Amino acid sequence: MPPEEFSESPKDRPLPRPAASSNIEADVARLVRSGLQDLEARRQTLQREIEQLERRRDRIQAEMRTTFAGASQDLAVRLQGFKDYLVGSLQDLATSAEQLDLAPPPSAPPPAPTPRRAAPPQVPAEDITATAFSLQRFEEHRERVRSLIDQYRTRPDYYGPPWQLRRTFETIHADRVSNWFFTQGGRGAVKSLGSRLQNVLVASAVVSALYAIYGDRLCTMVLANTPERLGEWRRWLQDCLGVSRADFGSNRGIMLFESPESMVQRAERLMDNGYLPMLIIDESEDKLPLTALRFPLWLVFAPDPANPSQDDYY
Repeated sequence: MPPEEFSESPKDRPLPRPAASSNIEADVARLVRSGLQDLEARRQTLQREIEQLERRRDRIQAEMRTTFAGASQDLAVRLQGFKDYLVGSLQDLATSAEQLDLAPPPSAPPPAPTPRRAAPPQVPAEDITATAFSLQRFEEHRERVRSLIDQYRTRPDYYGPPWQLRRTFETIHADRVSNWFFTQGGRGAVKSLGSRLQNVLVASAVVSALYAIYGDRLCTMVLANTPERLGEWRRWLQDCLGVSRADFGSNRGIMLFESPESMVQRAERLMDNGYLPMLIIDESEDKLPLTALRFPLWLVFAPDPANPSQDDYY
């Protein structure tokens, strides 16, 4: 009897895979691939947009640094200059108020005032105009002033005593100072250097040399037409000469004026009392009265058309 052939039972046979299930899996795979491609495209788009925004941010920051930094610095300088001028003016006002004579007036009428130009007892015997740096009378101080200018240029002393120049002094500054002393006789205009700080340096060298000769008898008077400019003069004169706020006053040391008429009146009173006024006029001042030119010492900074000032406020 032949051996019995093996036959699979129906339950052991694999079930046939429906065609619909295969189609679903293929569709799902396609959807997944399509979704991934779409997400990748969106990721790349977002990355490009982020890069564009970052570049735009960098441009805006660069524009802010270049556009607003100068304006902010200019505003800070103007505010600081006005603050310095205001504080100094209030201190001068307080000093003047302390010196006022508040005693009641006498019952008898005061004597008739004497003419302004009459020489009071305080005036020294020598006419004050004789101290002007004329070409004839300046010879006695010529060597000393030349020595001081050379010292400022070649051996600067940044920690010297007050009223001595403490800043680097170049040949261009020395030439202007020498010309003002020896060619113009201490009375004339000097071409501006195009920067108020440079002009203050020239004026500081002049004041330092004059102070070495005349000491406390010298009264420096600065005229500029805005509080900001006067604030710069105050701050930079302190820096160049090593003076303090106590050296700025209403009748001594360094005095600041916005009005040329006030400066002239104060200079006349100082001369009547035996002092030597030194008038310094900022290049921004265009209304200088002719009466200011009769004083023995004056220095005017004249604008240079070829080198316009960078410090003007508009």
